Amino acid sequence: MNEIAWIDTALAAARPQAIGALLRYFRNLDTAEEAFQEACLRALRTWPRNGPPRDAAAWLIMVGRNAGIDDVRRRGRTQALPPDDVISDLDDAEAGLAERLDGANYRDDILRLLFVCCHPDLPATQQIALALRIVSGLSVKEIARAFLVGESAMEQRITRAKARVAGAGVPFETPGAVERAERLGVVAAMLYLLFNEGYSASGGEAHVRSALCDEAIRLVRLLLRLFPSEPEIMGLAALLLLQHARTGARVDPDGCIVLLEDQDRHLWNGEMITEGLGLIDKAMRHRKPGPYQVQAAIAALHARAARPEDTDWRQIERLYATLERMQPSPVVTLNRAVAIAKVQGPEAALALIEPLADPLAGYFLFFGVRGALLQQLGRTDEARGAFNRAIALANTPAEAAHIRLHIDRLAMNSRSGVDS
Repeated sequence: MNEIAWIDTALAAARPQAIGALLRYFRNLDTAEEAFQEACLRALRTWPRNGPPRDAAAWLIMVGRNAGIDDVRRRGRTQALPPDDVISDLDDAEAGLAERLDGANYRDDILRLLFVCCHPDLPATQQIALALRIVSGLSVKEIARAFLVGESAMEQRITRAKARVAGAGVPFETPGAVERAERLGVVAAMLYLLFNEGYSASGGEAHVRSALCDEAIRLVRLLLRLFPSEPEIMGLAALLLLQHARTGARVDPDGCIVLLEDQDRHLWNGEMITEGLGLIDKAMRHRKPGPYQVQAAIAALHARAARPEDTDWRQIERLYATLERMQPSPVVTLNRAVAIAKVQGPEAALALIEPLADPLAGYFLFFGVRGALLQQLGRTDEARGAFNRAIALANTPAEAAHIRLHIDRLAMNSRSGVDS
C-alpha cells in the first residue's frame, strides 16, 4: 500500500469517531465537517514526515478542535465584544474541552452521528445522502453519481437535510437508553436502504454499485461494534454479507443478469459467506427473531447449498411465510411465491401472486416472475405480455437484457413447436 493509500484508509476509518466528537463540541454539522477537513489536510502534510499517530481519531479530534476554535476566533474579530461580565476564560474553557474530548466515549459519538443523519424528519433519500456525506465522507459528486442526479441537485438535497436537522433542534447530547432503542431501527433501516441502492441499482447503466454495498457493510460492522449483543444488528450484518458475497457471479461478462440458480458458485466470496453464516448462527442463539434475521436465514440456506438442487426450498418457503407475518408486504409474498413454485409448482405460485397485480403494478420483478411462471405453464402469449411489461419497467439495461432472453427463448420454442 502506498503512502497516500494508507493515509486515506486511516482517515476514512477515523472519520465517524472524529466527526462525532467534533459535532458534540461544535453542535453544527457544517462546522464539524469543516474542522475535520482541516485536520485531514494537516494529516496529509505531517503524517508522511512524522509517521501515523498512535490514535488517529484522537489526533484528528484535537487538531480539528483547534482549527475550529481558530476559525471562531477569526470570525469573532469582526464582531463586537460582549460585555466583560459574560466573557469566559478561554484557556479554562479549552482545558475543560480537552478533558472531555480525551475522555470521550467514541461509542456515543458515533451513535449520535448516525442518529443525527437518521433524524425522523428527513425523507429516506436525505438520510442516506447525509450519511454518505457526513459519516462516509463521499463527495457530493460521488453521491450524485450514485443516485443518478446532478451535483447541484444533490448539493441542495444535502443542504436541505442539514437545514432540517438544525431547524429541528436535534439534541447533541449522549443518547439515552430509550432513544437508542427507538432510533436503532431507523439507523438499521437507513443502512439497509443504502445497501439495496447498491445491490439493485435504481437506474443508470450499472446493475450493481459495489461501492455503496461495501460502504453499507462497513457502517453495519461499525453499528455491530456499538451493539455487539443485538441479534437484529447481527442479522442485518449477516444478510448484507451473504447477499454481497454473490456479487461476482450476478452479472456475466456481457453485462447480463445471471439468476441465482445459474450462478457459478465458485465466484461467491467465501470469506464473506463464512462471516455471514457465523453471525446469523450467533444471532439465532439469542432466540429473539426479527425480520433481518429471517432474511439472513434465507440467504444462509442459499449459501450453504453446494449446488442449486441442494437448496432447501421448503425451509425457504416457511421462512418467507414467517417474514410475511412479521412484515407483511407484497414483495415478501412475491418472493415466497418463487419458493412455492419450487415446492408445489408454477400453478400454485401463480395463484398466490395474482392478487398482487395492483400493488405491484409498477414493479419490474413482479412481471418477470409472472412471465416465468406463465412460461412454465405453457401460456406463451400471456408470458410474452408479462415480459414486455417487465422490460418497460426495467431499471437498468441488465434487467431489460435479462427479460429479452426470456422473450427470445419463447420465440425459439414457438418456431420449433414447443409450448404451442
